[in-house]
Amino acid sequence: MTVLTSRPRRSTPAGLAPWEERPSPVAQFGKGTLVTLIVLAVLGPLYTIVLTSLSSSETVNRVGGLVLVPDGITFEAYRQIFSDTVVSKAVLVSTGVTVVGTLISTGVSVLGAYSLSRPGSFLHRPLLFSVLLMFVFFPGIIPVYLMVSGLGLKDSYWSLILPTAVSAFNVVVLRSFFMNIPGEILDSARIDGAGEFRILWRIVLPMSKAVTAVIAMFYAVGYWNAWFNAMLYIDDTRKWPLALILRQYVVDSNPLPSATAGVTGDAPPTLAIKMAIVVIAVVPALIIYPLVQRHFTKGVIVGAIKG
Repeated sequence: MTVLTSRPRRSTPAGLAPWEERPSPVAQFGKGTLVTLIVLAVLGPLYTIVLTSLSSSETVNRVGGLVLVPDGITFEAYRQIFSDTVVSKAVLVSTGVTVVGTLISTGVSVLGAYSLSRPGSFLHRPLLFSVLLMFVFFPGIIPVYLMVSGLGLKDSYWSLILPTAVSAFNVVVLRSFFMNIPGEILDSARIDGAGEFRILWRIVLPMSKAVTAVIAMFYAVGYWNAWFNAMLYIDDTRKWPLALILRQYVVDSNPLPSATAGVTGDAPPTLAIKMAIVVIAVVPALIIYPLVQRHFTKGVIVGAIKG
């Protein structure tokens, strides 16, 4: 008589699923290697850009391109950039447009998404249909340009904010999240006499910190990197944002415009100055993102506890 014995299963800690077990040393080594390669792929180009911006013109000319090995540190490229008011003014313009635009876009998106998440809201179906229709149809450049010109927004900072103030995708994402909030919580607040704005401010937003922070980050990155609207609507070079300066000088290799509108400088672009402008455009996002990332994690925990 043959006795069949099953293969003994590997013992697992009580209460843990197989995918929650501690990985083997080989798996840990593989994950560590993969993460290291990804970090090197991200930080390698950034290291080269920063080092080139801190190198002298002689070092850049001797290397014949991007600097990989440091040979003295100098801030001459940054001094040349900020000696002209164009770049410093562009940084202020981009900062102002990003802050104001993010506040307006996030606020309008939250209000619109919350109203669309309530089935009995005013004109619920037509407004929802209009938002969803924006995924399929979007006005072209010429109609938007004519509208901006007709409203008198041309050569105004508002032309960098209002044409792209609201994203239908972000509104739909917020609406989906708001619809998952238990209706009993909102109904209890209404029974206690709270209005819709108070419910939104005191209940919905604290439970939606994570998704709101993500949407705000999307808007902020979009405003900070936007250059196309500035190229279309801004003729005064003193009102150019940093992204347009980055495109004109770094990508197209055009001389930097001088502080006088409509006049360009004679100095040809150098690689060190180009990389310095790239650093100025990238570093603020690298500094702000870790702070917002911690806020993302906190928002997820608070939303999970209150949900």
